[in-house]
Amino acid sequence: MSVPEGLERVVRRLAARAPLSEADRDAVRSLDFSYRTLEPASYIVREGEPVRNCVLLLTGFAFRHKVTGDGQRQIMSVHMAGEFLDLQNSFLKVADHNVQTLTRCDIASVPTDALRVLSESHPLVARAMWIDTLIEAAIFREWIVNVGRRDSISRIAHLLCEFALRLRHAGLAERDLYELPMTQEQIADSTGLTPVHVNRVLKELGRRGLIEREKRAVSIRDWDALREIGDFNSRYLHMEAGGPTTRASAA
Repeated sequence: MSVPEGLERVVRRLAARAPLSEADRDAVRSLDFSYRTLEPASYIVREGEPVRNCVLLLTGFAFRHKVTGDGQRQIMSVHMAGEFLDLQNSFLKVADHNVQTLTRCDIASVPTDALRVLSESHPLVARAMWIDTLIEAAIFREWIVNVGRRDSISRIAHLLCEFALRLRHAGLAERDLYELPMTQEQIADSTGLTPVHVNRVLKELGRRGLIEREKRAVSIRDWDALREIGDFNSRYLHMEAGGPTTRASAA
C-alpha cells in the first residue's frame, strides 16, 4: 500500500465517524506528516517520554502495552491500518504506556500542536477523533472483562471473534479467513495466559471444529459456536458509527 493510499484509509475512517466535508478531509490530508517505515517490535511510543507527535498507522499492526515492575507485559489493545495510535496523548504531556509494532509498519507522524489546531478549526474532525477515542476506550473495557472474568477458552475465542470482525470491517480480511498478526506469546500477554496454555486452547478450538489454522492463518468454521463460547457481542465495537455491515457484526 502506498503512503497516499494509507492516508486515505485514515481519512475514510474519520469520515465514517462524522459527516466530514471535503474541506475537512483536505485539512486532514494537508497536515505536516512525516513518514517512516518501522520493523517489527519497534517502539512508536515509550512510557515516560514527552509527547510531541501523534501517529497514524498506515500499514501493518501495532500493539499497546504496559510492563510491571518485575518485567511482566500486559498487552491492552491491538491496532491495524487506518487507526490513530495515540490520540489521547495529543492533550497529555507524558506517555503513560508503550506502543510497539507487531509487524512491519508504515506510519505517519504529525506534531500534536498541528492536530490541536486542526481540531479547533474543523469541529467535525474533532468530533470524529473524539468518537474514535471513545470507541477505543470501549475496547479497553472489554479487554479488562476478558482477562478478569472469562475462562481461558472464552478469552481466546473472544479475541479471535474481535479480530475477525475488525479486520473485515476495515477491509483487511475476507469473510471468515484472516492472518492473525500475533505470536502465541503475544496472545498470552493479551489474555493473561501462558504461551503453552494458548497453544492448548487453540488446538482445542480446532478439535471442536470451530477454527482451522495454517501457521498464522485462521479460518473460522463455525462463527455462531465460536461467538457463544467467547461470550462475544460486538456492541462495544460500535460499528454502526460507519463502515460496511457484515453478517457477524449483527451478533
